[in-house]
Amino acid sequence: MSVFLRIAGLCGVIAPIISLLFIAVAIAYTPEFNWFTWALSDLGVHQAALIFNFGLIIGGILASIFAIGLMQILRKQVLGFLGTFTLILSTISLCAIGVFPESAGRIHFYVSISFFALLAISLFIIGAVLVLESSQRYLGLFSILTVVVAVVAAWAVPHEGVAVPEIIAALAASVWSIVFGIKLLWLDLE
Repeated sequence: MSVFLRIAGLCGVIAPIISLLFIAVAIAYTPEFNWFTWALSDLGVHQAALIFNFGLIIGGILASIFAIGLMQILRKQVLGFLGTFTLILSTISLCAIGVFPESAGRIHFYVSISFFALLAISLFIIGAVLVLESSQRYLGLFSILTVVVAVVAAWAVPHEGVAVPEIIAALAASVWSIVFGIKLLWLDLE
């Protein structure tokens, strides 16, 4: 196994931990934060803006390395390449959320929507590819279930703002990234 694939697997494990840790610290430094009326991105323009935005940028860079490593394994099939390429675009969008906070104007809206939409699409495609591989069917079903939780369950929670569905989607995707990061570390995807 190549050193890069091990590094990519490690990045898949630590990227969500770092992002969520920075989000938690930003929330702790923003006492007026309200889960039910705010968006997580609101943290990117308040007193903890640097913490929040930096965490998304670092998390996105690490997630990009993970996605590139995953592409090395799944690119053998056209859909595998498409799914991981879409995942890379999603990780770039995550970085862009930190680079273009709400104060940057309309571009923030576009990169935020891109992140969540591309993430769901990529996990669904990767899930479909793995379901078709009999040896990886459970990982494929897990990927598709992650999309269901991130998209359907997240929006079933009553709210005025979008912080609750955003964090549910982020937590679901984080678990997925950690599981696949561990699998990539042990190269159990081939």
